[in-house]
Amino acid sequence: MKLDTIHHVAIIVSDYAVSRHFYVELLGLPVLRETYREERGDWKLDLKAGDLELEIFSGKNNPPRPNYPEALGLRHLAFRVPDVEAAARELNALGIETEPIRSDPIGGGSMTFFKDPDGLPLEIHD
Repeated sequence: MKLDTIHHVAIIVSDYAVSRHFYVELLGLPVLRETYREERGDWKLDLKAGDLELEIFSGKNNPPRPNYPEALGLRHLAFRVPDVEAAARELNALGIETEPIRSDPIGGGSMTFFKDPDGLPLEIHD
C-alpha cells in the first residue's frame, strides 16, 4: 500500500451556521459541496483547503472536547500560510484571537494557534 497524501479531515461542530460562517466567510475556505442529509437531520459541508478537503459535519448530542489541546484523537488542525505574522494580523482584524507567535523548535518556521467556534485548536504555520 502506498499512502500518497491526506484526502480529507472531518470535524463535527455544534452549530452549523456559526461554523459555516467561521470557516467560509472568515477563513475564506471555498465550498465544494453543501448537503443536507435528511435521514440524519444534519448538514455536511465540504470545503477546499489546498490539496485536501475539510469536511464539516453538524453534530447532535456530541460530547464536548475534554480539554485543550491534549485530548486523545485529533490534537489540532494546521493550515500552511506564506506569512504567519500577516495571517495572524488578518485573523485578529476579523475578531479571532491568536496566541503569541512562536518558532517551531522541531520542524522550523513560525506558528500560532487559534480556536474555531467549538474550541477546536487550529494552527497557522509557515
